[in-house]
Amino acid sequence: MSKALRLAERGRATTSPNPMVGALVVDRDGVIVGRGAHARPGGPHAEILALGEAGARAEGATLYCTLEPCSHTGRTGPCAPAVAASGVTRVVTATEDPNPLVAGRGHAILRAAGLAVVCGVHAGAARRLNEAFFTAMQQQRPFVTMKVAVSLDGRIGASRPTRLRLTGAAADRQVHRDRAEADAIAIGSGTLLADDPLLTPRVAFRQRPLARVVFDHRLRTPASARLFSTLDAGPVIIVTAPLSTPDRQRMAGALTSAGAMIDEAPEGETLAAAVSRLATRGLQSLIVEGGTRLHRSFWDAGLVDRVQMYVAPREIGPGGLPWIETPVFASARIAERRATPLGDDALIEAYVHRTH
Repeated sequence: MSKALRLAERGRATTSPNPMVGALVVDRDGVIVGRGAHARPGGPHAEILALGEAGARAEGATLYCTLEPCSHTGRTGPCAPAVAASGVTRVVTATEDPNPLVAGRGHAILRAAGLAVVCGVHAGAARRLNEAFFTAMQQQRPFVTMKVAVSLDGRIGASRPTRLRLTGAAADRQVHRDRAEADAIAIGSGTLLADDPLLTPRVAFRQRPLARVVFDHRLRTPASARLFSTLDAGPVIIVTAPLSTPDRQRMAGALTSAGAMIDEAPEGETLAAAVSRLATRGLQSLIVEGGTRLHRSFWDAGLVDRVQMYVAPREIGPGGLPWIETPVFASARIAERRATPLGDDALIEAYVHRTH
């Protein structure tokens, strides 16, 4: 199963909104005779690839798969009936598929065909691997990472309008690698107005479109924002309050002409509902990059699954801009922590409420 999980990693950043899945066929002598990894939506599933490589050698063998074989027809046919007919006599999976269209039905098909089924081998690692998929299926919202860069004295930058780069090259490369794997990046309108960012992955290679989400209640985003020069990288979604006046409709029209997709929230909608609506667009992972007000809103709403804090070895002083006052890493909601050196900087990561 460990080898199957490593195989599944080959689909990182390419399979969303499908999960990363790896599969191995092992014959009676313990020899691996088939390997497979899901690579992209619409492509063959890992089990089918592994069984295809094994061919006749699958007879009497064991299939190891990091996720329960599917039982429904999507872009491809169901895997469970194919596994049942392949000649394998035993199937070992890491975890059930949280998709309500599957959710144990694949295992049931295999057992009904007389195959021995074992589930739960390296379950934690398999669920962590697909934490975004599990969050989307179980909580109907994206897996949310709150990312911030701070100085040693807890400042996110110098006073406006001064711009200050805190982190070094190694930390910047990590930020862009994370962007390359995520489905979407989110910022608030204040950050957009202050920094006019591109929000594109510029170091790591990315095959899929990257959605950029701007939470802009007052429609302050200008049609001249640099984001609209990067539409070839992915859509720009403006989440805003109801377009209840002619002025707001005119502003929304200008942004639409610039290339934005306007997500008009119903009157009184909560942030949680707006974030859940992103999942209906197939966005399963969201990095919230700022600013402070948006970070505080996500944290207070209980929508943060992971915190990433990049700490630079410098102090800005009391005139700098503080991050949110809440002592996030001292919170009882933090489940685990780890620190990773990145050049002169350090990345401190913590999981909050878990998806498994």
